[in-house]
Amino acid sequence: CMPAKQVDVDVASSTDRVALMLTLSGVLRPVKNHHFGFATPSGRLLLPVKVTRRTVRAMATVQELHSLPGVVATPDPATKEFIFQQTMLRVKEPTRSLHFYTGVLGMTLLAKLDFPDMKFTLYFLGYEKKEAIPEDPAERGVLAAGSNVGQQQSRRDSMVLAVQHQLKARWMFSRPAVLELTHNWGTENDESFAGYHSGNTEPKGFGHIGLAVPDVYAACKRFEELGVKFVKTPDGGSMKGLAFIQDPDGYWIEILNPNTSKDFASK
Repeated sequence: CMPAKQVDVDVASSTDRVALMLTLSGVLRPVKNHHFGFATPSGRLLLPVKVTRRTVRAMATVQELHSLPGVVATPDPATKEFIFQQTMLRVKEPTRSLHFYTGVLGMTLLAKLDFPDMKFTLYFLGYEKKEAIPEDPAERGVLAAGSNVGQQQSRRDSMVLAVQHQLKARWMFSRPAVLELTHNWGTENDESFAGYHSGNTEPKGFGHIGLAVPDVYAACKRFEELGVKFVKTPDGGSMKGLAFIQDPDGYWIEILNPNTSKDFASK
């Protein structure tokens, strides 16, 4: 590749020049036709390029944000105690998924629920400190639904355990932003089962979950060393400083930093 000594830009306005500069820096993707001229030993080489103007506009005020069509600015008081508690993903092989979310992403396994009659297991993960997890299984909420505690203890003890389970299981089910992994038994050994739809191929639906990290580049360097598959590296594409990786089942995970993400709305 011949190093460029000179660049001639055929643009009509200062706005075009700014757009071109942003395109060269990778901020914008090409759309509108222009050209570059590079000085080479054999003469000037004109290369066609395309320039676009892409604007990302954030809401100026909270009032403007909450005045969008369909938005209820004042939530119903009945929803006052609601929290976003969990997102569920189906996984083919739980061992590899648990290793990814605990070993690669650093989450903690909070609880496990087995449903033998329906042949599936639920795993709940989140960023909780291990010392905060109750030792009592019932308090964690891991007493399998449908289990017959009456077969294991006297009727009185069973009633006490049921009440304890109902009261104490609230710990796990009151944690915000928990990831629930669902394993339908047998999928891990079913060679005919290709896996679940990630939502990012046609027909598209579900998109991704997202993690905030202190340093996107440092996190992604570690992910790369661990063999994690990337959809987008931090410097890939036009939006710099954020990345997308895939979990073992192909679900997308956005990796971002809160302090730099504000820049995405200022381009």
